[in-house]
Amino acid sequence: MIPHLITALSGPLLELESKVLEATPTIERWFRLEWQEHTPPFYCSVDLRNSGFKLAPVDTNLFPGGFNNLSPQMLPLAVQAAMAAIEKICPEAKNLLLIPERHTRNTFYLQNIARLSSILRQAGLNVRLGTFSEEIKKPTWIELPDGNRLLMEPLSRLGLKKQRLGLKDFDPCSILLNNDLSAGIPPILENLHEQYLLPGLHAGWHIRRKSNHFAAYEEVAKKFAKVVDIDPWMINPYFTSCSNVNFHERKGEEELQTAVEQILKKTAKKYREYGIKDKPYVVVKADAGTYGMGIMVVNDPSQLKDLNRKDRNKMSVVKEGLAVSDVLIQEGVYTFEKVNEAVAEPVVYMIDRYVIGGFYRVHTDRGPDENLNAPGMHFVPLAFEQNSMPDMSAKPGSAAPNRFYLYGVVARLALLAASLELERTDPDAEAD
Repeated sequence: MIPHLITALSGPLLELESKVLEATPTIERWFRLEWQEHTPPFYCSVDLRNSGFKLAPVDTNLFPGGFNNLSPQMLPLAVQAAMAAIEKICPEAKNLLLIPERHTRNTFYLQNIARLSSILRQAGLNVRLGTFSEEIKKPTWIELPDGNRLLMEPLSRLGLKKQRLGLKDFDPCSILLNNDLSAGIPPILENLHEQYLLPGLHAGWHIRRKSNHFAAYEEVAKKFAKVVDIDPWMINPYFTSCSNVNFHERKGEEELQTAVEQILKKTAKKYREYGIKDKPYVVVKADAGTYGMGIMVVNDPSQLKDLNRKDRNKMSVVKEGLAVSDVLIQEGVYTFEKVNEAVAEPVVYMIDRYVIGGFYRVHTDRGPDENLNAPGMHFVPLAFEQNSMPDMSAKPGSAAPNRFYLYGVVARLALLAASLELERTDPDAEAD
Protein backbone atom coordinates (compact mmCIF):
# COMPACT_ATOMS: atom_id res chain seq x y z
CA MET A 1 0.00 0.00 0.00
CA ILE A 2 1.33 3.43 -0.95
CA PRO A 3 1.51 5.70 2.11
CA HIS A 4 -0.61 8.84 2.14
CA LEU A 5 1.36 11.42 0.18
CA ILE A 6 1.38 15.17 -0.01
CA THR A 7 -1.76 16.07 -1.94
CA ALA A 8 -0.90 19.47 -3.35
CA LEU A 9 2.19 20.59 -5.22
CA SER A 10 2.57 24.28 -5.96
CA GLY A 11 3.73 25.87 -9.21
CA PRO A 12 7.53 25.39 -9.05
CA LEU A 13 7.43 21.68 -8.25
CA LEU A 14 4.62 20.98 -10.70
CA GLU A 15 6.79 22.61 -13.35
CA LEU A 16 9.76 20.49 -12.28
CA GLU A 17 7.74 17.26 -12.37
CA SER A 18 6.36 18.09 -15.80
CA LYS A 19 9.75 18.96 -17.27
CA VAL A 20 11.46 15.91 -15.77
CA LEU A 21 8.82 13.57 -17.22
CA GLU A 22 9.08 15.22 -20.61
CA ALA A 23 12.88 14.98 -20.55
CA THR A 24 13.17 11.43 -19.14
CA PRO A 25 15.14 9.99 -22.11
CA THR A 26 17.44 13.03 -22.09
CA ILE A 27 17.92 12.76 -18.31
CA GLU A 28 18.78 9.06 -18.38
CA ARG A 29 21.27 9.60 -21.20
CA TRP A 30 22.79 12.52 -19.28
CA PHE A 31 23.30 10.32 -16.21
CA ARG A 32 24.76 7.56 -18.39
CA LEU A 33 27.36 9.95 -19.82
CA GLU A 34 28.19 11.36 -16.36
CA TRP A 35 28.85 7.84 -15.04
CA GLN A 36 31.35 7.31 -17.84
CA GLU A 37 33.35 10.20 -16.37
CA HIS A 38 32.81 9.59 -12.66
CA THR A 39 32.72 6.55 -10.36
CA PRO A 40 29.80 6.33 -7.93
CA PRO A 41 30.41 5.32 -4.31
CA PHE A 42 29.70 1.63 -3.63
CA TYR A 43 26.52 2.64 -1.81
CA CYS A 44 24.78 5.77 -0.61
CA SER A 45 21.56 7.03 0.95
CA VAL A 46 20.07 10.50 0.49
CA ASP A 47 17.62 12.32 2.76
CA LEU A 48 15.19 14.39 0.68
CA ARG A 49 12.71 17.06 1.69
CA ASN A 50 9.61 17.80 -0.39
CA SER A 51 8.05 21.15 0.46
CA GLY A 52 5.50 21.07 -2.35
CA PHE A 53 7.37 23.90 -4.08
CA LYS A 54 10.88 22.47 -3.76
CA LEU A 55 12.50 19.03 -3.65
CA ALA A 56 16.07 18.92 -2.39
CA PRO A 57 18.60 16.69 -0.64
CA VAL A 58 19.52 17.78 2.88
CA ASP A 59 21.97 14.99 3.74
CA THR A 60 23.97 12.34 1.86
CA ASN A 61 25.26 9.32 3.77
CA LEU A 62 28.18 7.30 2.40
CA PHE A 63 27.81 4.60 5.08
CA PRO A 64 24.04 3.95 4.96
CA GLY A 65 22.65 2.15 7.98
CA GLY A 66 19.02 1.41 7.18
CA PHE A 67 18.98 -1.49 4.71
CA ASN A 68 16.63 -3.29 7.10
CA ASN A 69 14.02 -0.57 6.44
CA LEU A 70 13.81 -1.30 2.71
CA SER A 71 10.89 -3.23 1.29
CA PRO A 72 11.68 -6.97 0.87
CA GLN A 73 10.40 -6.68 -2.72
CA MET A 74 13.43 -4.50 -3.47
CA LEU A 75 16.03 -7.16 -2.59
CA PRO A 76 16.40 -8.64 -6.09
CA LEU A 77 17.13 -5.15 -7.43
CA ALA A 78 19.65 -4.56 -4.63
CA VAL A 79 21.38 -7.87 -5.41
CA GLN A 80 21.64 -6.98 -9.11
CA ALA A 81 23.09 -3.56 -8.27
CA ALA A 82 25.61 -5.14 -5.88
CA MET A 83 26.64 -7.59 -8.61
CA ALA A 84 27.21 -4.70 -11.03
CA ALA A 85 29.27 -2.82 -8.45
CA ILE A 86 31.45 -5.82 -7.59
CA GLU A 87 32.02 -6.74 -11.24
CA LYS A 88 33.29 -3.22 -11.89
CA ILE A 89 35.61 -3.13 -8.88
CA CYS A 90 36.90 -6.71 -8.73
CA PRO A 91 35.28 -9.21 -11.12
CA GLU A 92 37.09 -12.15 -9.51
CA ALA A 93 35.97 -11.14 -6.00
CA LYS A 94 35.22 -14.10 -3.76
CA ASN A 95 35.60 -12.99 -0.13
CA LEU A 96 34.29 -9.72 1.28
CA LEU A 97 34.93 -8.41 4.79
CA LEU A 98 32.15 -6.16 6.12
CA ILE A 99 33.18 -3.82 8.95
CA PRO A 100 30.20 -2.42 10.93
CA GLU A 101 29.97 0.31 13.55
CA ARG A 102 31.31 -0.53 17.01
CA HIS A 103 27.94 -0.50 18.78
CA THR A 104 26.95 -4.14 19.07
CA ARG A 105 23.87 -3.53 21.23
CA ASN A 106 21.86 -1.47 18.72
CA THR A 107 19.64 -4.22 17.32
CA PHE A 108 18.09 -1.96 14.66
CA TYR A 109 21.54 -1.22 13.28
CA LEU A 110 22.55 -4.89 13.47
CA GLN A 111 19.44 -5.85 11.49
CA ASN A 112 20.73 -3.44 8.85
CA ILE A 113 24.03 -5.37 8.82
CA ALA A 114 22.16 -8.68 8.51
CA ARG A 115 20.16 -7.37 5.51
CA LEU A 116 23.28 -5.91 3.87
CA SER A 117 25.18 -9.19 4.38
CA SER A 118 22.30 -11.09 2.78
CA ILE A 119 22.35 -8.83 -0.29
CA LEU A 120 26.11 -9.29 -0.70
CA ARG A 121 25.93 -13.07 -0.26
CA GLN A 122 23.23 -13.31 -2.91
CA ALA A 123 25.51 -11.26 -5.16
CA GLY A 124 27.96 -14.19 -4.99
CA LEU A 125 30.31 -13.25 -2.15
CA ASN A 126 31.49 -15.01 0.99
CA VAL A 127 30.75 -12.37 3.64
CA ARG A 128 32.21 -12.25 7.16
CA LEU A 129 31.94 -9.50 9.77
CA GLY A 130 35.02 -7.96 11.34
CA THR A 131 34.73 -5.41 14.14
CA PHE A 132 36.82 -2.73 15.86
CA SER A 133 34.83 -3.27 19.07
CA GLU A 134 37.05 -3.80 22.10
CA GLU A 135 34.28 -5.99 23.54
CA ILE A 136 34.79 -8.65 20.84
CA LYS A 137 37.95 -10.61 21.72
CA LYS A 138 36.93 -13.83 19.93
CA PRO A 139 34.25 -14.90 17.39
CA THR A 140 30.94 -13.96 19.04
CA TRP A 141 27.37 -14.73 18.02
CA ILE A 142 24.87 -11.89 18.49
CA GLU A 143 21.18 -12.80 18.57
CA LEU A 144 18.71 -10.55 16.72
CA PRO A 145 15.04 -9.95 17.58
CA ASP A 146 13.82 -11.57 14.36
CA GLY A 147 15.49 -14.89 15.21
CA ASN A 148 18.56 -14.38 13.02
CA ARG A 149 22.04 -14.01 14.45
CA LEU A 150 25.34 -12.47 13.39
CA LEU A 151 28.88 -13.72 13.94
CA MET A 152 31.18 -10.83 14.86
CA GLU A 153 34.93 -11.49 14.77
CA PRO A 154 37.97 -9.46 15.80
CA LEU A 155 40.01 -8.00 12.93
CA SER A 156 43.55 -9.21 12.21
CA ARG A 157 46.46 -8.14 10.01
CA LEU A 158 47.48 -11.02 7.76
CA GLY A 159 50.54 -12.17 5.81
CA LEU A 160 54.24 -12.25 6.55
CA LYS A 161 54.47 -8.47 6.39
CA LYS A 162 51.03 -7.90 7.95
CA GLN A 163 49.98 -5.85 4.92
CA ARG A 164 46.48 -7.29 4.54
CA LEU A 165 43.38 -7.04 6.69
CA GLY A 166 41.05 -9.92 7.44
CA LEU A 167 40.08 -12.46 10.07
CA LYS A 168 42.10 -15.28 11.53
CA ASP A 169 41.14 -17.69 8.71
CA PHE A 170 39.68 -15.27 6.15
CA ASP A 171 41.69 -13.23 3.63
CA PRO A 172 39.28 -11.00 1.63
CA CYS A 173 39.98 -9.22 -1.64
CA SER A 174 37.44 -6.49 -0.81
CA ILE A 175 36.58 -4.68 2.43
CA LEU A 176 33.29 -2.80 2.79
CA LEU A 177 33.08 -0.19 5.54
CA ASN A 178 29.71 0.39 7.20
CA ASN A 179 31.55 2.40 9.84
CA ASP A 180 31.76 6.15 9.19
CA LEU A 181 35.13 6.58 11.00
CA SER A 182 33.86 9.49 13.13
CA ALA A 183 36.49 8.57 15.72
CA GLY A 184 39.29 8.67 13.12
CA ILE A 185 41.15 5.95 11.24
CA PRO A 186 42.06 2.92 13.35
CA PRO A 187 45.72 2.01 12.65
CA ILE A 188 44.61 -1.50 11.61
CA LEU A 189 43.02 0.05 8.47
CA GLU A 190 46.12 1.87 7.29
CA ASN A 191 48.62 0.82 4.59
CA LEU A 192 46.67 -2.11 3.19
CA HIS A 193 48.24 -4.00 0.28
CA GLU A 194 46.31 -5.13 -2.80
CA GLN A 195 42.88 -4.97 -1.16
CA TYR A 196 39.91 -2.86 -2.24
CA LEU A 197 38.59 -0.66 0.58
CA LEU A 198 35.05 0.58 -0.09
CA PRO A 199 34.52 3.49 0.22
CA GLY A 200 38.02 4.98 0.61
CA LEU A 201 39.19 6.17 4.01
CA HIS A 202 38.70 9.80 2.96
CA ALA A 203 34.92 9.20 2.89
CA GLY A 204 34.92 9.03 6.71
CA TRP A 205 33.79 11.94 8.88
CA HIS A 206 37.33 12.45 10.20
CA ILE A 207 37.99 14.06 6.78
CA ARG A 208 34.65 14.52 5.03
CA ARG A 209 32.76 17.83 5.22
CA LYS A 210 29.13 18.44 4.29
CA SER A 211 30.09 21.83 2.84
CA ASN A 212 32.33 20.06 0.29
CA HIS A 213 29.47 17.78 -0.66
CA PHE A 214 26.93 20.57 -1.12
CA ALA A 215 29.44 22.65 -3.10
CA ALA A 216 29.73 19.69 -5.50
CA TYR A 217 25.95 19.25 -5.44
CA GLU A 218 25.45 22.90 -6.37
CA GLU A 219 27.59 22.34 -9.50
CA VAL A 220 25.66 19.21 -10.42
CA ALA A 221 22.28 20.89 -9.82
CA LYS A 222 23.18 23.86 -12.05
CA LYS A 223 24.36 21.54 -14.82
CA PHE A 224 21.22 19.41 -14.55
CA ALA A 225 18.96 22.48 -14.43
CA LYS A 226 20.25 23.53 -17.85
CA VAL A 227 19.40 20.09 -19.25
CA VAL A 228 15.75 20.29 -18.16
CA ASP A 229 15.42 24.10 -18.22
CA ILE A 230 14.49 24.75 -14.59
CA ASP A 231 15.59 27.11 -11.83
CA PRO A 232 18.32 25.14 -9.96
CA TRP A 233 17.00 26.51 -6.67
CA MET A 234 14.04 24.11 -6.98
CA ILE A 235 16.39 21.19 -6.30
CA ASN A 236 19.24 22.90 -4.43
CA PRO A 237 19.27 24.31 -0.87
CA TYR A 238 21.32 27.47 -0.36
CA PHE A 239 24.19 27.00 2.10
CA THR A 240 27.33 28.49 3.53
CA SER A 241 29.73 27.42 6.27
CA CYS A 242 31.55 28.83 9.30
CA SER A 243 34.83 27.66 10.83
CA ASN A 244 36.36 28.04 14.29
CA VAL A 245 33.03 28.13 16.09
CA ASN A 246 32.98 27.26 19.79
CA PHE A 247 29.46 27.12 21.20
CA HIS A 248 30.61 26.77 24.81
CA GLU A 249 32.95 29.76 24.68
CA ARG A 250 30.63 31.71 22.34
CA LYS A 251 33.42 32.12 19.78
CA GLY A 252 32.45 32.76 16.17
CA GLU A 253 28.95 33.75 17.25
CA GLU A 254 28.80 36.97 15.21
CA GLU A 255 30.11 35.27 12.05
CA LEU A 256 27.49 32.55 12.50
CA GLN A 257 24.68 35.09 12.90
CA THR A 258 25.85 36.91 9.75
CA ALA A 259 25.88 33.64 7.80
CA VAL A 260 22.38 32.74 9.01
CA GLU A 261 21.09 36.19 8.04
CA GLN A 262 22.66 35.83 4.57
CA ILE A 263 20.93 32.50 3.86
CA LEU A 264 17.60 33.73 5.27
CA LYS A 265 17.70 36.80 2.99
CA LYS A 266 18.54 34.76 -0.12
CA THR A 267 15.77 32.30 0.66
CA ALA A 268 13.23 35.07 1.39
CA LYS A 269 14.00 36.61 -2.01
CA LYS A 270 13.19 33.28 -3.72
CA TYR A 271 10.03 32.88 -1.66
CA ARG A 272 8.87 36.33 -2.84
CA GLU A 273 9.75 35.46 -6.44
CA TYR A 274 7.53 32.38 -6.34
CA GLY A 275 4.80 33.82 -4.12
CA ILE A 276 5.53 31.39 -1.27
CA LYS A 277 3.89 32.45 2.00
CA ASP A 278 5.85 30.17 4.36
CA LYS A 279 8.50 31.67 6.61
CA PRO A 280 12.11 30.94 5.59
CA TYR A 281 14.32 29.17 8.10
CA VAL A 282 17.82 27.72 8.22
CA VAL A 283 19.32 24.59 9.70
CA VAL A 284 22.64 24.93 11.48
CA LYS A 285 24.43 21.58 11.64
CA ALA A 286 27.88 20.19 12.34
CA ASP A 287 29.88 20.17 9.10
CA ALA A 288 31.04 16.64 9.94
CA GLY A 289 29.01 13.89 11.58
CA THR A 290 25.82 11.94 11.38
CA TYR A 291 23.04 10.28 13.44
CA GLY A 292 21.04 13.52 13.49
CA MET A 293 23.37 15.03 16.11
CA GLY A 294 24.55 18.65 16.27
CA ILE A 295 21.51 20.11 14.47
CA MET A 296 19.54 23.27 15.23
CA VAL A 297 16.65 25.05 13.45
CA VAL A 298 16.94 28.86 13.34
CA ASN A 299 14.25 31.32 12.18
CA ASP A 300 16.07 34.49 13.20
CA PRO A 301 19.79 35.23 13.74
CA SER A 302 19.01 36.66 17.21
CA GLN A 303 18.15 33.13 18.38
CA LEU A 304 21.86 32.33 18.34
CA LYS A 305 22.54 34.96 21.01
CA ASP A 306 20.27 33.33 23.55
CA LEU A 307 21.24 29.66 23.41
CA ASN A 308 20.87 27.95 26.77
CA ARG A 309 23.38 25.48 28.15
CA LYS A 310 21.45 22.48 26.86
CA ASP A 311 21.47 23.86 23.28
CA ARG A 312 25.16 24.73 23.49
CA ASN A 313 25.97 21.23 24.71
CA LYS A 314 23.88 19.71 21.92
CA MET A 315 25.73 21.70 19.27
CA SER A 316 29.22 21.24 20.72
CA VAL A 317 29.68 17.48 20.37
CA VAL A 318 28.51 14.83 17.89
CA LYS A 319 28.97 11.07 17.51
CA GLU A 320 32.06 9.50 19.16
CA GLY A 321 32.49 12.71 21.23
CA LEU A 322 33.78 14.59 18.17
CA ALA A 323 34.01 18.30 19.02
CA VAL A 324 32.20 20.67 16.65
CA SER A 325 34.15 23.67 15.34
CA ASP A 326 32.96 23.83 11.71
CA VAL A 327 29.25 24.24 10.94
CA LEU A 328 27.08 24.19 7.84
CA ILE A 329 24.32 26.78 7.53
CA GLN A 330 21.74 25.35 5.14
CA GLU A 331 18.47 26.70 3.80
CA GLY A 332 15.68 24.90 5.60
CA VAL A 333 13.41 22.86 3.34
CA TYR A 334 9.97 22.17 4.75
CA THR A 335 8.54 18.68 4.41
CA PHE A 336 4.80 18.79 3.86
CA GLU A 337 4.53 15.05 3.26
CA LYS A 338 2.73 12.95 5.83
CA VAL A 339 2.26 9.28 6.59
CA ASN A 340 -0.87 8.69 8.68
CA GLU A 341 -0.88 12.39 9.63
CA ALA A 342 2.73 12.27 10.92
CA VAL A 343 5.44 14.39 9.28
CA ALA A 344 7.61 12.35 6.90
CA GLU A 345 10.59 12.66 4.55
CA PRO A 346 11.77 10.24 1.85
CA VAL A 347 15.16 8.55 2.10
CA VAL A 348 16.47 6.99 -1.13
CA TYR A 349 18.99 4.11 -1.17
CA MET A 350 21.42 3.37 -3.99
CA ILE A 351 24.05 0.76 -4.72
CA ASP A 352 26.50 1.75 -7.44
CA ARG A 353 24.47 4.06 -9.76
CA TYR A 354 21.15 2.32 -9.25
CA VAL A 355 18.21 3.31 -7.06
CA ILE A 356 17.35 0.16 -5.08
CA GLY A 357 14.53 1.50 -2.91
CA GLY A 358 13.83 3.77 -0.02
CA PHE A 359 11.55 4.55 2.87
CA TYR A 360 9.81 7.39 4.61
CA ARG A 361 11.37 8.55 7.86
CA VAL A 362 8.35 9.42 9.98
CA HIS A 363 8.13 11.32 13.27
CA THR A 364 4.86 11.87 15.14
CA ASP A 365 6.28 14.57 17.45
CA ARG A 366 8.07 16.78 14.94
CA GLY A 367 6.90 19.63 12.71
CA PRO A 368 7.46 20.19 8.97
CA ASP A 369 10.48 22.44 9.62
CA GLU A 370 12.22 20.11 12.11
CA ASN A 371 14.90 17.42 11.89
CA LEU A 372 13.18 14.02 11.74
CA ASN A 373 16.35 11.98 12.33
CA ALA A 374 15.77 11.88 16.06
CA PRO A 375 14.63 9.46 18.79
CA GLY A 376 11.01 8.49 18.24
CA MET A 377 11.25 8.20 14.44
CA HIS A 378 9.97 5.16 12.57
CA PHE A 379 10.14 4.00 8.96
CA VAL A 380 7.66 3.09 6.21
CA PRO A 381 9.18 1.27 3.20
CA LEU A 382 8.76 2.51 -0.36
CA ALA A 383 8.72 -0.11 -3.12
CA PHE A 384 10.34 1.76 -5.97
CA GLU A 385 10.04 -1.11 -8.44
CA GLN A 386 6.26 -0.81 -8.28
CA ASN A 387 6.00 2.93 -8.07
CA SER A 388 8.90 4.66 -9.82
CA MET A 389 8.10 4.09 -13.49
CA PRO A 390 6.89 7.47 -14.71
CA ASP A 391 3.34 7.73 -16.03
CA MET A 392 3.77 10.00 -19.03
CA SER A 393 0.02 10.33 -19.54
CA ALA A 394 -0.74 11.47 -15.99
CA LYS A 395 -1.56 15.07 -15.23
CA PRO A 396 1.36 16.71 -13.31
CA GLY A 397 0.94 16.30 -9.57
CA SER A 398 -1.59 13.49 -9.82
CA ALA A 399 0.48 10.29 -10.03
CA ALA A 400 2.50 8.85 -7.14
CA PRO A 401 4.85 7.00 -9.55
CA ASN A 402 5.97 10.35 -10.93
CA ARG A 403 6.78 11.54 -7.43
CA PHE A 404 8.97 8.49 -6.82
CA TYR A 405 10.74 8.87 -10.16
CA LEU A 406 11.47 12.47 -9.22
CA TYR A 407 12.89 11.31 -5.89
CA GLY A 408 15.20 8.91 -7.72
CA VAL A 409 16.44 11.62 -10.09
CA VAL A 410 17.28 14.10 -7.31
CA ALA A 411 18.87 11.36 -5.18
CA ARG A 412 21.08 10.37 -8.12
CA LEU A 413 22.15 14.00 -8.48
CA ALA A 414 23.34 13.84 -4.86
CA LEU A 415 25.08 10.52 -5.64
CA LEU A 416 26.88 12.17 -8.55
CA ALA A 417 27.87 15.04 -6.26
CA ALA A 418 29.29 12.49 -3.79
CA SER A 419 31.37 11.06 -6.64
CA LEU A 420 32.83 14.50 -7.40
CA GLU A 421 33.39 15.17 -3.70
CA LEU A 422 35.33 11.93 -3.22
CA GLU A 423 37.40 12.51 -6.37
CA ARG A 424 38.41 15.96 -5.13
CA THR A 425 39.28 14.89 -1.60
CA ASP A 426 41.12 11.65 -2.51
CA PRO A 427 44.67 11.97 -1.10
CA ASP A 428 45.88 9.33 -3.57
CA ALA A 429 44.39 10.93 -6.67
CA GLU A 430 46.83 11.66 -9.46
CA ALA A 431 47.32 15.35 -10.16
CA ASP A 432 46.17 16.60 -13.57
